[in-house]
Amino acid sequence: MSDKPILPGPDGIEPINLRDALEERYLAYALTTIMHRALPDVRDGLKPVHRRIVYAMRELRLDPNGGFLKCAKIVGEVMGDYHPHGNQAIYDALARLAQDFAVRYPLVDGQGNFGNIDGDNPAAERYTEARMTAVAAALLEGIDEECVDFRPNYDGRVQEPAVLPAAFPNLLANGSSGIAVGMATNIPPHNADELCAGLLHLIKHPNATVEKLVEMIPGPDFPTGGVLVEPRDSILEAYKTGRGGFRLRAKWEKEETGRGTYQIVVTEVPYQVQKAKLVERIAELMTEKKLPLLGDVRDESAEEIRLILEPKSRTVDPLLLMESMFRSTELELRFGLNMNVLSAGQVPNVLGLRDVLRQWLEHRVDVLVKRSQFRLRKIEHRLEVLDGYLVAYLNIDEVIRIVRFEDDPKAKLITRFKLTEVQADAILNLRLKSLSKLEEVEIRAEHDKLSKERRELQQLLKSDELQWERIASEVKQVRETYSKSTPLGRRRTSFADAPTIDVDLDAALIEKEPITIVLSDKGWVRALKGHVDDLTKLEFKQGDKLKRAIKASTTDKLLLLATNGKVFTLEASLLPGGRGHGEPVRLMIDLEENHDISDAFPYQPGRKLLIASTGGYGFIVPEDEVVASTRKGKQVLNVTEPEEAKLIVPVPVGADHVAILGDNRKMLIFKLEEINEMTRGKGVILQKSKEGALADARVFKKADGLTWTDSAGRTFTLSWSELKEWVGARAQSGRLVPKGFPRSNSFGPAF
Repeated sequence: MSDKPILPGPDGIEPINLRDALEERYLAYALTTIMHRALPDVRDGLKPVHRRIVYAMRELRLDPNGGFLKCAKIVGEVMGDYHPHGNQAIYDALARLAQDFAVRYPLVDGQGNFGNIDGDNPAAERYTEARMTAVAAALLEGIDEECVDFRPNYDGRVQEPAVLPAAFPNLLANGSSGIAVGMATNIPPHNADELCAGLLHLIKHPNATVEKLVEMIPGPDFPTGGVLVEPRDSILEAYKTGRGGFRLRAKWEKEETGRGTYQIVVTEVPYQVQKAKLVERIAELMTEKKLPLLGDVRDESAEEIRLILEPKSRTVDPLLLMESMFRSTELELRFGLNMNVLSAGQVPNVLGLRDVLRQWLEHRVDVLVKRSQFRLRKIEHRLEVLDGYLVAYLNIDEVIRIVRFEDDPKAKLITRFKLTEVQADAILNLRLKSLSKLEEVEIRAEHDKLSKERRELQQLLKSDELQWERIASEVKQVRETYSKSTPLGRRRTSFADAPTIDVDLDAALIEKEPITIVLSDKGWVRALKGHVDDLTKLEFKQGDKLKRAIKASTTDKLLLLATNGKVFTLEASLLPGGRGHGEPVRLMIDLEENHDISDAFPYQPGRKLLIASTGGYGFIVPEDEVVASTRKGKQVLNVTEPEEAKLIVPVPVGADHVAILGDNRKMLIFKLEEINEMTRGKGVILQKSKEGALADARVFKKADGLTWTDSAGRTFTLSWSELKEWVGARAQSGRLVPKGFPRSNSFGPAF
């Protein structure tokens, strides 16, 4: 035995760069996944496993009008001859092709339990039976006529088709989805009648625009129905680029139940939503109190879907209830469009609607040409044989003599009558009982008929116009078979515009309850249930105390003014409960360590606010402009250290004057119109002060007078005539406050 190493290099080891090895192997894996597993072929709309299942069923002669066969037998044939993978994976693919709630135009006619829309699995393959549907038969039409390429199977024993003839526009009709390496595909199903209308238009107008095609193919048609609420512009853009999405909603109706009560009946759920899991999820959300408008949910489905949603009370608006359900549950979903397909079975690319239709038509022309050429060869062979028969008929006695007495009758027939080998073989293979049928009239009749067909085929192969006419005729036949007037062809998904809801849905989804928000001096926040007036029993951490107590509701937003002039927004419903000391507000917002919260108040849309700094600068800002959407807050008042943002006070409707109070207990009153309205900035000087800083402000109506509240909760009001000595112009220093003004140097709660 030789000691020579098997592998090249020292000790039989060949050094390879690890990066090169990994790249090469991963690329091979990626290409296999893309081409042989995840992406469909644009021509027949099938992935290899589906193509092999359909072809194997044909080989087993499971025609639409024939008998059924156990799925275990079908799976075994597919696995043994074409698809060397697990039988469960093959059976799952086969079962899905039979599910009318998963496939718009099923390719498999199943007998037995093939699963349901609740998500239950099909019965085992030994219990179920299947055969092809008419759609699958259309995909295979003409496959014996050398119209598509075949390739060796995985072990080279048999041949399998690389693509099917596809006389049905399967890619768009049934859709497809898959995840490859670095790319994915997601194509929704469409209506075959509409697709054929678009194809016929494209045949007649090869340069048709997508806008025109979308008039005939307005959008997907899902097997489970539903309502498309995607705007037309978005649909158009998606079909142009091959990327986009469609908002799909459940179909529902209001059903009166007597005495002013009602219930919502859902009759169609979005595509690929499992009904049982949907009901389970709705029940979970109800338990978590995230669906406050919903009272109960139950499933009364039998053959047809019937999902019952009961409102919390008869006063709940059904439209608002359903909008809240669409937002929180899978009663609405977005079905993505990513038309990533294999062109010519080789090139993965994202195609628009027009290109997908065009490439299918080009494939049909290619199939037509190859089928015509195959038929032409068959006709020419038959005509050659008929010519030989005619010679034999006219010289029957001589032919019989040659066959009986000559040593090499074939050669003698060829030389005697100038026949071809094919003709000579055909004559020699005739049985004696067939001689009586060799009548000249019949031979000539068949000869004339085939000659005519040959001329037509030759003209067809020479004329593009005739080829497109034949394709149009085939498409019309498909359209007629699957027209919208048929049970299978009727459009199931309808179109509608999403209703405009004026109510804040976010607030509607939260159960409205009164709360008291407590903010401590050191920035701890909590929400007590109800509106609490007595806060003396509240406990705080050592060294901490009450800063603000705000009466609000769970549906409110809390606005926080920081000393750096930023405003932060918190959802009241998400604040920690009243047990304990709450949580530091810094955990909820991004506030710098050297700054603090100076004021807090509930958000009220449409209101205006006066914002001011300790330096006496300020401006009026619309409250809608200060709401922040992120943890980082929104910069509203620009301040320069050591000044700080001090306060925000509301501007009542019709207010015309403002009172400014300084730390030096001097008060100034001037017209509100002297203050600028801005959305961000430093503002204008409100009150000048040589010592101290701005302490408080109050905006009021001249006719109502100026009101303040002391520490005991008593309210005092000075009329305009009593306030005249404090009235001046903006930026003055003002005069000392009136007698009896609170020692706290504050007008009291502003909100």
